[in-house]
Amino acid sequence: MDEAEILSRNEAPPMALWAIALLALAPFPISAAAYGYGPPEAARPALTVILTWSAVVLCFLGGVRWGMESLLPRPRWPRQMISVSSGVVAWLLLLARHRIADRWIIGAGIAAFLVQWLFDHQAPEVPARYPKLSTAITAAACISLAVCLDKALRG
Repeated sequence: MDEAEILSRNEAPPMALWAIALLALAPFPISAAAYGYGPPEAARPALTVILTWSAVVLCFLGGVRWGMESLLPRPRWPRQMISVSSGVVAWLLLLARHRIADRWIIGAGIAAFLVQWLFDHQAPEVPARYPKLSTAITAAACISLAVCLDKALRG
């Protein structure tokens, strides 16, 4: 089977891949619930968890895209640069905490996930199952971050 056949097959991700993805997504709703609805003493650590996990996951998504691009006979350096940008932005946002209001940090985190998702979905030469997985990851992250944003906006 050649590269074009592998990329064009519209097969569902294997169950083991979904299981790993779901386990990796667990910190998003757990920390969002703790921040948005938990006791006041849990809020700051929960926000740290979700922002840190956001940075980790955005770096992972960018790394996956970097890896797919690197497999091509002629990797496109602009696509490789873009692949790492959302992870860099996420870490910069994490480092900017306590200098910029939480609502801006959280909102920018949502934006970083959405930009990464758009980049992934318009990218050529990716396996057909990758957009399904990145959509699940982006949805879990953005919904969880939106719960945090609601709480941050309410004060």
